[in-house]
Amino acid sequence: MKELDISFVRSQFPGLSGEWAFFDNAGGTQPAKQVGDRIQDYLYNTNVQLGASYEISQLSTQRVAEAQQTWARVINAADPVEVVFGSSTTMLLQSLSRSMVQTLQPGDEVIVTNCDHEANIGPWLMMQKHGIEVKSWKVNPDTLHLELDELERIMTEKTRLVAFTHTSNILGTINPVKTITEFVHDRGAMVCVDAVAYAPHRMVDVQTLDVDFYVFSLYKVYGPHYSVLYGKKKHLDKLPGINHFFIGNEEIPYKLQPGNVNYELSYGLLGITDYFDRLYAHHYGNGHEKLLNRLHGVYELIESHEEHLSHLFVDFLKSKKNVRIIGEPMAEGSLRVPTFSFIVKERKSSEIPLLVDPYKIGIRWGDFYARRLIDDLGLSDQNGVVRVSMVHYNSADEVNRLISILDTII
Repeated sequence: MKELDISFVRSQFPGLSGEWAFFDNAGGTQPAKQVGDRIQDYLYNTNVQLGASYEISQLSTQRVAEAQQTWARVINAADPVEVVFGSSTTMLLQSLSRSMVQTLQPGDEVIVTNCDHEANIGPWLMMQKHGIEVKSWKVNPDTLHLELDELERIMTEKTRLVAFTHTSNILGTINPVKTITEFVHDRGAMVCVDAVAYAPHRMVDVQTLDVDFYVFSLYKVYGPHYSVLYGKKKHLDKLPGINHFFIGNEEIPYKLQPGNVNYELSYGLLGITDYFDRLYAHHYGNGHEKLLNRLHGVYELIESHEEHLSHLFVDFLKSKKNVRIIGEPMAEGSLRVPTFSFIVKERKSSEIPLLVDPYKIGIRWGDFYARRLIDDLGLSDQNGVVRVSMVHYNSADEVNRLISILDTII
C-alpha cells in the first residue's frame, strides 16, 4: 500500500509554513490553498446576486450549483437537493429541529445521547416546549460505548428520531452507524447523525449508511467556515419550510436555507475536492477514475498515516501511569480517529496546554461543547480533559516533538 507523502501534503496548506504545530484540529483544520483560491476567484470575478439574466449572474449561479452537486457526489447522496448548506452544524440542526417539530405530535419521543456535541442535543431538547419527550441514551460508564441494549430499553413505539454521533469529539471512538441505523429503522424511527469529528478522517457514504439526516462542518474538513446537512429527499419533501412564506415547500433545499447560502463559501468548497484531486494525482497518477474511487484512494492514505501517528501518541500516553485516556485506549483506525482526550492524575487539565504553548504547539483543554459527557464522567472539577487532535497533515516529527515536551510536563 502507498504511503502518504507528508511533504507534498503540507505544501498544500499555507497555514503550515510557520513555526506552529497544530493539534487542535478537531476544533477546526487549516484550509487547503485551493479553498482560498476558489473563494478569492468568486469574490473578485462573480460576486453578484444569483438568478438574474445577465451573464455574470448566470455564471455565479452555476458556480454555487456546482458546489452543491459536487458535494452531493462526495457524500454519495442520491440527489443534489439532499444537500443543505449552512453557517455551522449548530445552525443547521437548529433549523432542522425548528422544521421537524411541526411534523410531530405531543407525546412523540426523540432520543439524544450524552456523548454528543451540544449541537446535536440542544435543538432536540427545545422540542420539549412543544410536548415532545426527549430521552437520553447514555454511554456505558465502564466501556464508554453506546450500547444497543440500552437504546432498546428506552425506545418505544412513540420514538420518532434517534440523534447520535458518528464519532465523539471527546472519545474519538467510531460508532457503528450502519448497525445503529438499521436497529432504529427496524423500530420505525429515523436517525440524525453528527459526523463533525468523523468526516475529516474517513470517507462518507450516506447511502451505504442509510442515514436519514447527516451533518458535519466543512471548516474541519480543510475548508471554509461552513457546514453541510444531508437529508433523504423523502424526508426533506415533508418538512415545512422555514424560509420566506412565498418559498414553496417543494423548493428543497432552499426552504431550509433562510437568507440563502453563502455564495463565496459554497464555491470555496470546490477547493476541498481540488485538493483531494491533487492528492490523488500525486500518489496514483492522473487517471479517469470516478470521484468516489479517487476519494476512496485518498482516504486510504489518510487513515493509514493517521493510524501511524495514533500509535506513536497512544504508546506514549500508556507509558504514563498517571495518565488516563478518556475513550478507546487503542490506535487502530477501525476503532477510532486520532482525537485523543486524557487527564493527568491530581492535575487540572487547564494546566497542561499553558505549559505547552511556549513551544509553539497548539493543544487544548475543556469540555469541547460535550459538557453533558464531561459532567457525567465526573471531570468538570478537573476542568475537563486535555485534547490532542491530529489530522493527516500532521507529521510524525510534530507528534514526537509534542511527546518530548509532554514527557517533561506530565
